[in-house]
Amino acid sequence: MKGFSLTSLVLLSLLSYACKTDTEIGKVDVSYKFFNLERAGWKSKSISHNFSDMAYTATLVPIQYYIIKNEGFENPSRIDSIYQSHKTDRVVEIEFRHDSKDDLLKSEYTRMDYESGVKYMAFSIEKDFMAVTKSGDTINCSGVTLERNFKLAPFKRLLLHFGDIPENEQIQLVYQDQLFGNGILKFKFTETPLKL
Repeated sequence: MKGFSLTSLVLLSLLSYACKTDTEIGKVDVSYKFFNLERAGWKSKSISHNFSDMAYTATLVPIQYYIIKNEGFENPSRIDSIYQSHKTDRVVEIEFRHDSKDDLLKSEYTRMDYESGVKYMAFSIEKDFMAVTKSGDTINCSGVTLERNFKLAPFKRLLLHFGDIPENEQIQLVYQDQLFGNGILKFKFTETPLKL
């Protein structure tokens, strides 16, 4: 009797799967991929550089992460449509941290007053970043978003936005550190962005 119920359960599952439309199957497949990516972690491997008392960490974040965060999982075809119009965009998260967990924007680290340091990080720092593709193209940073933590966290985090980078192209982030004066830092991402 147990063999019969297991067999009938398998047949019933196969029959119900066969009766689904291609659209329903596509939604299930995409939702399953999203679930697995969320569980495994969306971000690529982080790359860190340490200079004197500071750590710089850069992480390539797939654009799908932000689309899903904004749109939710409910409409996979809409997510795919938005992705298709933004597939040449890249977002890199960069984090600055002092070993002593001190506020990095103090004048002793930036050689400018605190308010000027905040303004620089929020509005002017984008000119210090560029992406270099594997084929040698240089793409300037098209925008920066400063994650404000109001001195509650021991780090400063930026989201860097780049456009017009081919979908499967690997990039290297180049940072000319004008704020803290630590020279040129390079973060080479050896992974290509996620593909759904």
